[in-house]
Amino acid sequence: MELLKQRILQDGTVRPGNILKVDSFINHQIDVALLNEIGKEFYRHFKEKKITRIITIEASGIGIACIAAQYFNVPVVFAKKAKSKNLDGDLYQTVVTSYTHGTDYTVVLEKKFLGKEDRILIIDDFLATGKAQMGLLDIAKQAGATVAGIGIVIEKGFQGGGDHLREIGYDLQSLAIVDSMSDNDLTFRD
Repeated sequence: MELLKQRILQDGTVRPGNILKVDSFINHQIDVALLNEIGKEFYRHFKEKKITRIITIEASGIGIACIAAQYFNVPVVFAKKAKSKNLDGDLYQTVVTSYTHGTDYTVVLEKKFLGKEDRILIIDDFLATGKAQMGLLDIAKQAGATVAGIGIVIEKGFQGGGDHLREIGYDLQSLAIVDSMSDNDLTFRD
């Protein structure tokens, strides 16, 4: 998606350790017009997949998932990173390792929001090693839901997560794939 790539080049910041900061337009301050175009692009790619729910992990994927969901006319369900007192009933849960934070955390999703009749689209802001996506795939498997696709805003292609997901058969649509990064520069995959 050329619009997204140009915005990354214009306003993104590359930091040592393969960190790409897009906090001025994607995941801290949100450019809603850009997210709207991202949502349209995900719909264009996945519209024939009969999606019944969009799934993400809190927090950065929620805004993107909500914008996309309006085109699919389906609800968004997000896995929570912490068990809280307001979660009731049975839970799906899995452990996810965060590349950015370098920690493991248990994500939970109430069983009443996902079942075997669902065809889901997983949406997230970043894909690096694929741990978050694998966690959501585990939750989908626990629910017996069908994963119809995975939509990623920015994939760090050099970290292998996307390649793995494609190799095991998932329809993965990444809108911008970063092929390489140095401490102050990046290159997109064509």
